[in-house]
Amino acid sequence: MKYYDLPASPNARRVRIFMAEKGIEIPTQVVDMMKDENKEPWYLAKNSLGAMPVLELDDGTCIAESGAICRYLEELHPEPCLMGRTPLERAQVEMWHRRAELEFLLPIISIFLNTGKMWEGRRTQVPAWADFVKTQVEQSMTWLDKELDGKDYLAGADYTVADITAQSAFVMAKAALKMPIPEDLTNLNAWWDRVSARPTARA
Repeated sequence: MKYYDLPASPNARRVRIFMAEKGIEIPTQVVDMMKDENKEPWYLAKNSLGAMPVLELDDGTCIAESGAICRYLEELHPEPCLMGRTPLERAQVEMWHRRAELEFLLPIISIFLNTGKMWEGRRTQVPAWADFVKTQVEQSMTWLDKELDGKDYLAGADYTVADITAQSAFVMAKAALKMPIPEDLTNLNAWWDRVSARPTARA
C-alpha cells in the first residue's frame, strides 16, 4: 500500500493519527498542492477530485476520503478498536464522528479557504462568509463543552475516530486561524489536554 499525504491537511492528519493509534506503518508520498501536483494526470487517475489523502492498495485500487480510509484500516486492523465494538457503540461513534465533521472540521476548513493567504488568487474567497462560519464554530464549541460534561471523550469512555477528527479540526483552528478553545470552556479544554497528550497527537 501507499499513502498519498498532504502534511498540513486536517483530513490527512486524521488518517495519520488513526494509523499511529493502530501502529500501522504505510509508505507515504507527499503531494505538493502548491506546485499543483494534485492536478497532474498521474494523481487525478488516483482521485479525480485531486484531493488528499488517498490510500492506494497493492492491486492499484485507490480509496479517497479520510473517513473511508479509516474505515478500511479499521476492518484490516480491528485492534485497538477506534470505531466501536457493538452495534450501539458503532452507531454512537458514527454519530459523534459526523458531528465532529459537520460542526468543526468542515466549517474550520471553510474559514481557512476563505481567509488563508495561500488561497488568494487560487479560489474565490468570501471573508464575510468566513466571519459567519467562525461565529457558528464558536457556538459549537460552547455546545460541545456542555456535551463533554462527565465524559472523557466524545463518544464516551474510549478515544475513537470521532475524537481524532475533532482533534485534527482544532489543530487547524489553533495553528492556522489563531482560534484556540476559549479558556472558560473547561470540559472542552480538559478533553483537548487529554487528546493532545497522546503519543500519536503529532502524527
